Amino acid sequence: MAISTDAHPPPGDVSPTGTRSPWYTNLFVQLLVGIVGGITLGWLWPTVGSELKPIGDTFVKLIKMLIAPLIFTVVVTGIAKVGDVKAVGRIGVKALIYFTAVTGFALLFGLVMGNIVKPGAGFDIDPATLADGTEQIAEKTGGGELPGAVEFVMDIVPTSVVGAFADNILLQVLFFAVLFGVALAKYGEHGPPVVLEFVDHLSHIIFMIIGWIMRLAPIGAFGAMAFIIGQYGISTLGSFAKLIACCYLAGALFVLVLALIAKVAVGLNIFMFIRYTKEEFGLALGTASSEAVLPRIMTKLVGAGNSQAATGLVVPTGYSFNLDGAAIYLSISTLFLAQATGHDLSVADQLGALFILLLTSKGMAGVPGSSFLALSATATALGIFPVAAVAVLLGADRIMDSMRVFVNLLGNCVATFVVSNWEGQLDKQKMQDAVNGRLSPGGADPVAQPPVVAEYEYESRQ
Repeated sequence: MAISTDAHPPPGDVSPTGTRSPWYTNLFVQLLVGIVGGITLGWLWPTVGSELKPIGDTFVKLIKMLIAPLIFTVVVTGIAKVGDVKAVGRIGVKALIYFTAVTGFALLFGLVMGNIVKPGAGFDIDPATLADGTEQIAEKTGGGELPGAVEFVMDIVPTSVVGAFADNILLQVLFFAVLFGVALAKYGEHGPPVVLEFVDHLSHIIFMIIGWIMRLAPIGAFGAMAFIIGQYGISTLGSFAKLIACCYLAGALFVLVLALIAKVAVGLNIFMFIRYTKEEFGLALGTASSEAVLPRIMTKLVGAGNSQAATGLVVPTGYSFNLDGAAIYLSISTLFLAQATGHDLSVADQLGALFILLLTSKGMAGVPGSSFLALSATATALGIFPVAAVAVLLGADRIMDSMRVFVNLLGNCVATFVVSNWEGQLDKQKMQDAVNGRLSPGGADPVAQPPVVAEYEYESRQ
């Protein structure tokens, strides 16, 4: 179904006939309505709201079922079409260097904010209330634990390729996709392989299915927000007001740091980019899941001038190695727990906590209750405040999801631009045209935005 992206209206929502489509058909507007409606329902009728969790979960599951095949097809076609096998290794190394530097800074940034605001001061946790804290943490995390460094590296290699896809383990799928793409690129030197054409067409089919699922995004956001507010209540905002305010303030300030990195490194106005991707960020906030927007954000990144190979490698890897929002939350929460239990961490203790969190944060992706496990490991290593104190955060943790998801997602987008530019695979003119609204979300590149995606976005405006 080859339909030129030029035949479809740009983000101004103007149809080919010159008439502006109704505002209520815009996905971003629909998402806002769904989010506000969910918050209102959860606030006024918390019992009803807390029962709507399956709605949000089902939408996220619909997207997640396509993430593994999407990453495989995007990475394979990106590497095979570029044909530069050495570039794959360079992109991976540069991405890891960037991830380590920025995540470390995010942890340090969180510690600075925690020392300034002191969110745990005056909280005065009574040790008697911590008797069943360990059991609560075990229930939240399913009794699991974060993988060690050696185990984490070994787990990147799948025991079975089928198992990696079946269990939706992104790093394992990415590992196999890189090997497959490199082999296909080398094989392509002897003639255009039919396999590459098949994988390319498969990616278009996957995007078509994603287009169908995205029609349900406002409903998914409605159910997710109704559950969060209904389950944890507006009262949580009062009990943990200082901690929540500190985390969101730190997240907002860190966005300015990312804006500075983007401007200096690639000349990108990050706020124009957020406007360009407002639907994706709205969906991430509404569902409290960055995975829910992974397919669309990758399309938008390629449409903004990043190479398909760099986008396919950096974004999925960043979901495990570049969790800036989670890093900020972990460092602030560590200080909160210490302050709330009456302990004043020395500079040496805080640097020790930073090092531990830098290691544990790399294995968090896909692990249930990973933030509690990381904080528990930090508490155990420091030996200053009881591990059971981590359970105090159970009531407020979910309220911080929006901050973590937003900063995590934006951090990975900036990382893609930086690494693409570092590798010389960023089309800056296309980037400027996209974020300034002079191109449709996928530009004119049929790989950046398969025709079926353009068709979905056009139809959704009618």
